[in-house]
Amino acid sequence: MGGGMPLPLVLASASPRRSELMCMLGLDHEVIPADVDESLRPGEAARAHVERLARTKALSVAARRPNALVLGADTVVALDDEVLGKPASRDDAVATLMRLSGRQHEVHTGLALAEPNGVTAVTVSSTRVLFRSFDHAVACRYVATGEPLDKAGSYGIQELGAALVDGVEGDYYTVVGLPVAALVRLLERAGWRYDFGSLAPTGRI
Repeated sequence: MGGGMPLPLVLASASPRRSELMCMLGLDHEVIPADVDESLRPGEAARAHVERLARTKALSVAARRPNALVLGADTVVALDDEVLGKPASRDDAVATLMRLSGRQHEVHTGLALAEPNGVTAVTVSSTRVLFRSFDHAVACRYVATGEPLDKAGSYGIQELGAALVDGVEGDYYTVVGLPVAALVRLLERAGWRYDFGSLAPTGRI
């Protein structure tokens, strides 16, 4: 691969935002979305949920690309420990946004890196987000843009939804869906150093 990549790097996610962040970091990668059941299990906590799905996605794609580094990821929004997934409809998106209005919630993103040697490292990054108070009409106007319909928690912090946010406590990129600092640490655990546009072996592998 170009960019000095020592091994093929595969993103096991259909999220264009995650791919854009990989490009921002200068990391050449192939996108192979994982086809897995993302349903929440009964009694499953938000952090455990994203950890399990990130691992499942990485391993699913790694089975097809055994000679690559495969990165799986999953993001959820949690309000009072209740997981808020992607909205089922426009009405569902409006209802979710009204629940978040004027309140703080948590965003959890799980990352899993499957290596060719069969080892898979997993981490979870969590960030708190405070929404400003807004009324039903504002929520409806935002949902009418269509932006919230494919996003956990019914908003995109990196796009129009930024206008709903009052503050962020933690890693902003966790909310976007790919916590950069956590990714760098995960790569280091796997024996790869991020060299600002490429990866270099650290000697562990």
